Amino acid sequence: MTADGVRTFLRGLGQTLITLGVVVLLFCAYEVYFTNVYTNNQQHQARDEIQSQWAQPAPTPSGRPGTKPSATTPASAPPAMGKGFALIWMPRIGMVNGKAKVVFEGVDHEDLKRGPGHYPGTALPGEVGNMVISGHRTTYGAPFNRIDELRDGDAIVLETRDTWFTYRMVRQQIVKPTTVEVTYPVPGNRDATPTKKLLTLTTCNPKYSAKQRLVVTAELQSALPKSAGNPPALSGQGA
Repeated sequence: MTADGVRTFLRGLGQTLITLGVVVLLFCAYEVYFTNVYTNNQQHQARDEIQSQWAQPAPTPSGRPGTKPSATTPASAPPAMGKGFALIWMPRIGMVNGKAKVVFEGVDHEDLKRGPGHYPGTALPGEVGNMVISGHRTTYGAPFNRIDELRDGDAIVLETRDTWFTYRMVRQQIVKPTTVEVTYPVPGNRDATPTKKLLTLTTCNPKYSAKQRLVVTAELQSALPKSAGNPPALSGQGA
């Protein structure tokens, strides 16, 4: 190949690499920006729906007309798949007020595009066992982007129709994606009978990779009726 041919080849190669770089940058911009826009819209819509539902009179237990469940009693029936049923607050990382996230029932791809998802079959807020919630860390609103900043004792608050459930972080760990035992009612022991009320958050680790899972485990500290006001964790007391 002549010198002119080499220069032509290198020039063409350089232009091709620049084009590929632009394509990759545009794809990254789409993944980060446009997926966030989609999720934010879904969250706003779901928040309006759930708050509208909560504003309606609470359903009465079957067979006991005219009575209402205790405000601190865990939900007895699982939410409908794909529906929002709670809000998750994490004061340490700024997930409060308008930035609190709606939690949906289900962890399919479409569910997690809308926000954090509750693993069907795991405990519900306030129940004995292990409530497991998964969320994206870098795209689709990245609700769990900063959960690595949580410290032991930090509050994770779940808001339901009538109750504030305040959990406190007790452990943070990094595991393989195949380490499903962190989701057991008694983490690490499939056959044990649960006695604690746990909350487990899972997300990808490190950021922009699915090589590992970051797992945060918290234990229920208190259940406060919403009629009594905000819990201390959301009032600047021990957040």
